[in-house]
Amino acid sequence: MPPKRKQPTVAAAPKPATKRRSKLAKENDVSAEEEAEIQEAFTLFASPDDDGEVALPRNDVRRCLIALNTPPANQAEMRELLETVDPDNTDRVSYEHFLAIAALKLHARHDDPGAHDEEVAKAYRLFTKGEERDITLHDLRRVARELREEVPDNVLKDMIREATGGGLGGVGKADFEGVMKRAGVLG
Repeated sequence: MPPKRKQPTVAAAPKPATKRRSKLAKENDVSAEEEAEIQEAFTLFASPDDDGEVALPRNDVRRCLIALNTPPANQAEMRELLETVDPDNTDRVSYEHFLAIAALKLHARHDDPGAHDEEVAKAYRLFTKGEERDITLHDLRRVARELREEVPDNVLKDMIREATGGGLGGVGKADFEGVMKRAGVLG
């Protein structure tokens, strides 16, 4: 009789890796995820200067804040932010200085419920073309077409079912907001 095989042992599921906050993130009270988001936006627009140090051109600070979905409210705020991050008018902004103002803007966004509601309303209007009605399957098809994405109807229907809790009717603003929260778009 052949020897019995040992049953393979089942390894414990690996714990998800949690990102650690850097010293800079702790100083500015941002999470590791928020810091990664800020760093990604910074690297999109940053470039090395003559000394080889990577910095953000002063003209791109606004674009970088827009990429973080924290645009300056008006020109006066933009001037104030630029004076803060580049007081010597070097036309270059270091990552440390940019992180500080981006953290402030992120905190302001999280603390302002009006901004949260406006963000939901703005995104909702993109789907409904500004009309006050539910988002339909037709709207999702149009958006997918505009984004040049080929998304099968069954996937679009599943998206509606997920948003509405199982129904195939239209997606109301409250359901839409719930989807945005679950997707991590809203804090």
